[in-house]
Amino acid sequence: MALAVLMSGSPAAQAEKADRDKPTNIEADTVTVDDKKKIQIFEGNVQLTKGTLIFRADRIVVTQDENGFQRSVSTGTNALPRFRQKREGRDEYIEGEAERIEYDAKTEKTDFYNRAWVKSGMDEVRGQFISYDGKTENYVVTSGPNGTRAKPGSSERVRAVIQPRNTTPSPSTTPAPPQPARSGGLSLKEATTLSPPRKETSE
Repeated sequence: MALAVLMSGSPAAQAEKADRDKPTNIEADTVTVDDKKKIQIFEGNVQLTKGTLIFRADRIVVTQDENGFQRSVSTGTNALPRFRQKREGRDEYIEGEAERIEYDAKTEKTDFYNRAWVKSGMDEVRGQFISYDGKTENYVVTSGPNGTRAKPGSSERVRAVIQPRNTTPSPSTTPAPPQPARSGGLSLKEATTLSPPRKETSE
């Protein structure tokens, strides 16, 4: 029984590369700043934006290391924190939610803890822990907390919905060039294996 899933995204599922060079903007009802420890605590309808990357939560704590890289931890009281980011080169988004979402700007990793859900295009996964790597385009999904497997007998399972990329079966012969699509979305093709009709002979 597989309780851990490793999913490799296609190039189309890559996060927007330009986001890494964008400034971080945060809006909230209140903010507490500790300059010495480089910690900022935002509370109340918080929205963190970095290019197309967006986090929404009741509370977001942002820390900064000595090299200026930021790390955020999003948590919620009234609703689950949410994450959204545009796909590279496409007008589509990667989005997700969990009880706690941690984002590391240096590694470009986003970790979702407890009741985690992530959707990329038409595909989606659910588990107790999901880690998304924006550089390698990989997902790691487990049914146990913090990247572990659930205990034997647990009802927790990883759930994934993966849509087919091509629903048309491969032909046994080389197909003819497709004709323009007619109304209704169907595409008609010339037959390549039919013989001319036989002429009827009179007896």
